[in-house]
Amino acid sequence: MKEVYITRIAKFLPNDPVGNDEMEEKLGAINGKTSKARRIVLRNNQIATRYYAIDENGEVTHNNAQLTKEAVELLCDEDFKTSDIELLSCGTSSPDQILPSHAAMVHGFLQNGNMEINSPSGACCSGMNALKFGYLSVATGQKNNAVCTGSERTSSWMRSDVFEDEVDYLKELEENPILAFEKEFLRWMLSDGSGAVLLENEPKGKLPLKIEWMEGYSYAFEMETCMYAGGDKLENGHLKPWSEYPSDQWGKKSLFAMKQDVKLLSGNILVKGVHSLIDAMKKNNITTDDIDYYLPHISSNYFKERLYTELKEQGVEIPWDKWFLNLERVGNIGAASIYVMIEDLMTSGKLKKGDKILCHVPESARFSYTYAYLTVC
Repeated sequence: MKEVYITRIAKFLPNDPVGNDEMEEKLGAINGKTSKARRIVLRNNQIATRYYAIDENGEVTHNNAQLTKEAVELLCDEDFKTSDIELLSCGTSSPDQILPSHAAMVHGFLQNGNMEINSPSGACCSGMNALKFGYLSVATGQKNNAVCTGSERTSSWMRSDVFEDEVDYLKELEENPILAFEKEFLRWMLSDGSGAVLLENEPKGKLPLKIEWMEGYSYAFEMETCMYAGGDKLENGHLKPWSEYPSDQWGKKSLFAMKQDVKLLSGNILVKGVHSLIDAMKKNNITTDDIDYYLPHISSNYFKERLYTELKEQGVEIPWDKWFLNLERVGNIGAASIYVMIEDLMTSGKLKKGDKILCHVPESARFSYTYAYLTVC
């Protein structure tokens, strides 16, 4: 097995940052009314700015594949060209279409010659799964390098026109045309952007990061669906997919909007996350003393203090001075969040050789967790 290093990293955040008072103007008001849920969600998540692939006229500026292409190109220069990439591994929870795959579409925009591609599906962990596929490909000698990405363009899933058919249908039924909270909740949580890393089998660059190990865990065997798109959740907890509904119901039920079971999320996401973290640390024989920087992907600052408390109660307290977060400035970018967090840390001037970084990425879709442990070289 070869050693694997992150030798380059890049992020792409589209357009200007969007403040809290500008969000509804960008995404649109549902039924022409200002959202009451927005204030509640923003007060809890404490995100101040985020990014949308929407310009000042409300026009879409990038699709997801284009966002990803921008991050990949930012990795490259005269010393490492896009044509030098041997493997492209791209994770996202918001692909532009069902088929072709997300990585295929990114490759199409890159126009950089023949290479292997990989498109892990899922939510936030898809970015880490893309990284792990690249890591294992380089570690086994299958490839000399790999470019791995995480990206999201969720703004297009959250615009008001996605929900217009449902609101109109509720009006026809003479019901109150207000969306259920699990549908509107994510409108005020998610952001657009992309991140990319270059993996190589030699420690090149100023401060390359050696990937010591990666681990993944799923609790889908005991947990029902929490976050979903392309279906509807039934009273028994099962998910009924869009393909089992007649087409005239797709808009009436906003089947392709992202939704989240907020009660299920708050009751389980932290407990399962710390359980899996303990398992990963035990398996790889590290303690909290072996962590210099802790990078937890949290969807909302609502969970920040609660995560610290859960870590402490389960005997793995990580002091606040080891935490590194950027949620307030860039928002929750799903699969791209951990890439952008690592990039921000690498360019912060804080790192020194020998520092150990633990990346902790949860996914609420059906409660999965992925970890990476890195050493600054």
